[in-house]
Amino acid sequence: MYPRQLLEIFLTRVKLPGLGTVICALALTAVPMVATAQYQKLDGIVAVVDDDVVLASELMDRLALVRRSSEENGTRLPPNDILVSQIMERLVLENLQRQEADRRGLNIDDETLSRAVSQFAQNNNLTLDEFRQALLADGNNFRQFREDIREEMLVNRLQRALVGRRISITEQDVQGLLNSPYYQQLFSDEYRVGHIMITLEENVSDEVAQQALEKAENLVATLREGAEFAPIAMAESSASSALEGGDMGWRKAGELPSLFAEPVMQMSVGDIAQPIVSGSSIHIIKLLEQRGAGVQKSKQTKVRHILVRPSEIRTPSEAEEIIRGLHQRLGAGSDFSELATQYSEDPGSALNGGDLGWSTTDQFVGIFSEVMQSTAEGAFSEPFLSQFGWHVLLVEGRREQDMSDEARRNMALELLHNRRFEEERQEWLKELRDEAFVEIRLPSA
Repeated sequence: MYPRQLLEIFLTRVKLPGLGTVICALALTAVPMVATAQYQKLDGIVAVVDDDVVLASELMDRLALVRRSSEENGTRLPPNDILVSQIMERLVLENLQRQEADRRGLNIDDETLSRAVSQFAQNNNLTLDEFRQALLADGNNFRQFREDIREEMLVNRLQRALVGRRISITEQDVQGLLNSPYYQQLFSDEYRVGHIMITLEENVSDEVAQQALEKAENLVATLREGAEFAPIAMAESSASSALEGGDMGWRKAGELPSLFAEPVMQMSVGDIAQPIVSGSSIHIIKLLEQRGAGVQKSKQTKVRHILVRPSEIRTPSEAEEIIRGLHQRLGAGSDFSELATQYSEDPGSALNGGDLGWSTTDQFVGIFSEVMQSTAEGAFSEPFLSQFGWHVLLVEGRREQDMSDEARRNMALELLHNRRFEEERQEWLKELRDEAFVEIRLPSA
């Protein structure tokens, strides 16, 4: 048996910490045998998605992963048909993004992929051959492992390219934020928000829209009576965070969709807002947790960073492997800005070569601030882990003075970009799904 971190290589966007076994071994045990037989009768295809298909094996693997995580975390899953529907929708969106990346000629070359896998093996005191044998011994295909990593990198690159270009920020937007009474709170507090989204079809009748609103109001009433948020989100939400129980993770207010930011800042922990109607969607939000950050406005650091996030098929160990490979390239003389533009998964800074501008410690989580402060001017840090993923940063300068107009403006730009990136990403995914030909071939109950 190989180290535990090797056993965590197949975590997905479901964000399931602590998974200790590889999902392939669970695929035929986590799903009822009747369903297994039904899927097999479909000759391996459970959905046609434009020019590609979703295979029964993909669905089985993802079901197994979600069910195993539910057992480990003690969370309650929705009924099987709803769970399958949610997972199918996730697989369809992943497939569409993969096809879009192919159409646009995006690719992750074999050299980059091989370097990442080799570094991963070295970090776990294994040769590449030993790592391959460890995967095979646990019933997993080494080539498929590589392709899963390649696909996740492609999707991230695609989203940065296509979603980023949809974002437009005017000087009026910046000034509006700078003059906002909430501006100081944007830097001092972080929020963990639960989100349920009910999506309406285009051009629905007023009657259907009213029925959807009434459904949302009933869900709010149920939640306020004490119902668990996560199972309801998994069963009812069409947002990309549905399989995480609607959990959007820790974010500063400026990183929340603008639709939510001000309501969230007026809520107390545990509060559930009234339904928020926006276009063809209805949103329900709950403030799960809130925490503050220290304020030290006088000390500023000019810093760049590269962020590599754990995600759907990339575990924290794999993210660490990638960032250490980038760190080695920096040590060999590679340009920090170029690597940040190509690889960083921080949408607010990647297109600027990872530049965070003149920043104060209260803008960042504790570990980021600590590393920023301890890194010598003109040097880049060792890789380190925060709640957002793996980082390496470059300290370009330091100064002590009051908050400058330039620094405040740069931070406002970053906040606006982060906020709108998530909004545009959700809208882009909806458009991608609406314009696609999708035929679901799941067996009827």
